[in-house]
Amino acid sequence: MSLFNTENTWAFVFGLLGNLISFAVFLSPVPTFYRIWKKKTTEGFQSIPYVVALFSATLWLYYATQKKDVFLLVTINAFGCFIETIYIAMFLAYATKPARMLTVKMLLLMNFGGFCAILLLCQFLVKGATRAKIIGGICVGFSVCVFAAPLSIIRTVIKTRSVEYMPFSLSLTLTISAVIWLLYGLALKDVYVAFPNVIGFALGALQMILYVVYKYCKTSPHLGEKEVEAAKLPEVSLDMLKLGTVSSPEPISVVRQGNKCTCGNDRRAEIEDGQTPKQSSSAAAT
Repeated sequence: MSLFNTENTWAFVFGLLGNLISFAVFLSPVPTFYRIWKKKTTEGFQSIPYVVALFSATLWLYYATQKKDVFLLVTINAFGCFIETIYIAMFLAYATKPARMLTVKMLLLMNFGGFCAILLLCQFLVKGATRAKIIGGICVGFSVCVFAAPLSIIRTVIKTRSVEYMPFSLSLTLTISAVIWLLYGLALKDVYVAFPNVIGFALGALQMILYVVYKYCKTSPHLGEKEVEAAKLPEVSLDMLKLGTVSSPEPISVVRQGNKCTCGNDRRAEIEDGQTPKQSSSAAAT
């Protein structure tokens, strides 16, 4: 069985470009995992995209063994299995216990149990072209899952209005990769390779649009928040006015002026009446 053939020039060109772009796609999470390694925590990142991507790469590797002239499909998916395994291992090392347990359950259910079941069923129940079609259909389904896995991150972006957990480089490279592999599938006349990349292109474009919206466009706060802030300002102003009235030195000066005038008037009255200060004090006491 021949895996590599350059007779189809366009398939070779797009396959080679697809390998280069997909290589960049697989490496795009490196800054994310460097951040995880440096901080020793996975923060808000999820393992779902990497577990699903590993399963998809494994399936495409199996599909490539059933086809001819798809050596470039073998090379990139073999590398994908290798790098995704490293990512998952790092995630398990620094994830919290609940996230770690969820990741292990997904690996056992999907990557081990699921792949073994598909392998055994396809090897012993179907043969030849039918086997390739069944595996191709399964690959299409899980390739869509790979492209749709970041939808959970899209939900987080819309909810928090922050693109912290959706790197633009990953969205851009996924979109370009989808276009290249779409052309590769069309050149090979392989619908199983072409179809999922149509969906991949659409979802990648959506992620880039959301990135631009929430990264560079200033969104105004909700009306309720504006009303709350507007309601708070008059209260602060009134409190400051009240505090100024209490702490103002003017009433103190008035009191002092009143005391001074009263004392002077009393003393003048005492002198005019011929009373002594002692008599005035006793009179005041009575």
